[in-house]
Amino acid sequence: MKKIPIGVIGAGLIGRTHIERAMAADNVELVGIADPSPEAQALAATLGVPWFEHYGTMLQVAKPRGVVVATPNVTHADVAVDCLAHKVAVLVEKPIADTLENARRICAAAAAHGVPALVGHQRRYNPIMRQAKSIVEAGLLGRPVSATALCTWLKPDEYFETSWRRQAGGGPVLINLIHDIDLLRFLFGEIESLQAITSNSVRRFEVEDTAAVMLRFRNGALGTVSVSDTTAAPWNWDLSAGEAERFPRQDDVNSHFFSGTEGSLTLPRLELWRYRDHPGWHDAITVERAVPHIGCPYAEQIRHFCAVIEGTEQPVCSAEDGLRTLEATLAVHEAARSGGTVQLDGDTSWGA
Repeated sequence: MKKIPIGVIGAGLIGRTHIERAMAADNVELVGIADPSPEAQALAATLGVPWFEHYGTMLQVAKPRGVVVATPNVTHADVAVDCLAHKVAVLVEKPIADTLENARRICAAAAAHGVPALVGHQRRYNPIMRQAKSIVEAGLLGRPVSATALCTWLKPDEYFETSWRRQAGGGPVLINLIHDIDLLRFLFGEIESLQAITSNSVRRFEVEDTAAVMLRFRNGALGTVSVSDTTAAPWNWDLSAGEAERFPRQDDVNSHFFSGTEGSLTLPRLELWRYRDHPGWHDAITVERAVPHIGCPYAEQIRHFCAVIEGTEQPVCSAEDGLRTLEATLAVHEAARSGGTVQLDGDTSWGA
């Protein structure tokens, strides 16, 4: 298998995850780690991978065809746009950027230079999500009617010793809910408008600890999402799907529920509920459960990134997807502040 030269920019927690998966991938040659920290330099030495203090030097010396941008959110746009200008494809960690303006800069740069830009919403690469997508696209739910998502769990006190997690932008809306919004978009389509309320009544930090969101999809379906990082609860994707090894998996728990006129689907257990003969609440409803292969979404994501660079696959999560997910997530805070309904425009004018 032909190996694609890939670099990783940023060697923090998520950057190290990408580094590990790149090292293990059959179609990847990890040609550099760019991060000025001594810890990153030591990691690169341990792995036998070239280390660069600045990503610009890595682009010139190692000449990667693609890079993973795993730097702080506020730097995503500057780094990604610069790499795209050098004709280097980018996989930007979520969120695509810190603002919609910066997200649009990445989209515009990718279009202008004709270079792929992907966003790291890794749930899309989970085999569970792939199976769910095929069920929805096959029409087994009929016309979409409603979606319910839960992202409720308890973050320990030491998590908040890092000051930015107690400040605006460091709460569960932008850290956790953004994944659920992307999951809802992936399965049920674009979000037309939303309303929301947030609260910080438990921890009393500047940042929210809980939010409730109501969504209207363009196809007419409605959705509700509850997110909180201060509840003793297992109802969230991370615990129920077993996607990250650092979390204990809850095998019998669902966190997402999708209903239509012909059937309903639960995730991550992939239970498909349908009537066989005479549909109606007086008749027996049946359930089937699909069991997908277990797979690491981060490993599939880096494989797919290389395939997109080669031109053999289309992006599963493009920069435009990342922008729309960010737009809906930021709208949660806007709706909570205003107390009204926020309309989403889904502007794609950068590609004209």
